[in-house]
Amino acid sequence: MSAISQALSEVKVVEFGAYAAGPHIGKMLATFGATVVHVESRQRPDGFRTEYPPFKDGRTGADRSGCFAYFNDSKYAVCLDLKEPAGVELAHRLVSWSDVMIENMRPGVMSRLNLGYEVARELNSGVIMISSCNMGQTGPRAHTPGFGSQLSALAGFCGLTGDPDGPPMLLYGPYIDFIASTIGVAGVLAALDRKYRTGQGAWVDLAQYESGLMFVAGALLDFHSHGVVAQRAGNDDPDAAPHNAYACRDDQWIALSCWSDEEFARLAVVLGQSGLAQCAQFATAESRKANSGALDRLISQWSSNRDASEAAALLQNARVHACPVNSIADLFQDPQLLHRHVWRRRRHGAMGDLACYFSAFDLPDMPGDVTGAAPLLGADNELVFQEFLGLTAVEYADYRKRGAFD
Repeated sequence: MSAISQALSEVKVVEFGAYAAGPHIGKMLATFGATVVHVESRQRPDGFRTEYPPFKDGRTGADRSGCFAYFNDSKYAVCLDLKEPAGVELAHRLVSWSDVMIENMRPGVMSRLNLGYEVARELNSGVIMISSCNMGQTGPRAHTPGFGSQLSALAGFCGLTGDPDGPPMLLYGPYIDFIASTIGVAGVLAALDRKYRTGQGAWVDLAQYESGLMFVAGALLDFHSHGVVAQRAGNDDPDAAPHNAYACRDDQWIALSCWSDEEFARLAVVLGQSGLAQCAQFATAESRKANSGALDRLISQWSSNRDASEAAALLQNARVHACPVNSIADLFQDPQLLHRHVWRRRRHGAMGDLACYFSAFDLPDMPGDVTGAAPLLGADNELVFQEFLGLTAVEYADYRKRGAFD
């Protein structure tokens, strides 16, 4: 798909995954040159194709989903009916061809499809299989279904988010899925490194629930060491004062925090009230916290008449931690993201030009790329099975007749 020499150009991946957690792993591998084949069924396509907006022009359709497109660029798409023996035969051939298998189904589903790790290892002794599911492959909750919002709640995030007197707040989107998928890529690369050195394959058991715990490490340590249970605190921080979001002109906002008395003194100068740093109300972090309402009003009076970018620039120039609160529209114009080519326009077969998201890391000596927009449902059956796997036209036609492609 790309003329650029890429780091994973020799790696072949078959992806029995759907939604975010599995396909995001495949997307990142594909970004750096891996040949990734996304397996679906026409009877039950990837849920992101059919269940989650936005859809092109507000009309649903398997090839009209922006959500599917976001997580599946640079891949090939095939459709197999895994309820038919012929479909399973071709799935087995894909496993034999691949270096890596990705799946994010509930424990036991792949085995019931005759595609579990024991079968995969018999077909391909060096195969690396990564299983990414809610709870991992073992334990009393292993078979519990669910999505990222519930996992974020279970992992403690939501209990720490929101106002002290209010309810826990659900985080935006399946946050924990993307923590897990990024860890999953690291697991796959580690297993590939070992395979190249020893020839051994591996089964990576990735628990999304457990992946999220690193983000509450401080709270876990505080409880383990001192028995302190962290509580919701709105925008307050245990150390920084002030630490809040402040309204600017035209419904814009900035996020601002001061982590030392010296930084607060610099903030006071920007506010045009340098004496605040010597005022008993605000001289220390403790006094600033005790008088946070009054301090927030002073900062808001300064910020409310300014553009958010202007306010942030003034603060940053004074070495005060501050950034604008970007809207979704702002992200497509952010000069930092544009400079690093995060958005790469590619032509989609049904939706036209799309701004595809490039992974948040790159390799300057062997750069990655978004090599194509997400594939249409089943678009690459002939290419994958005849060119990649080497079926003859007669063999391909026979598999079609036997119901392999639903």
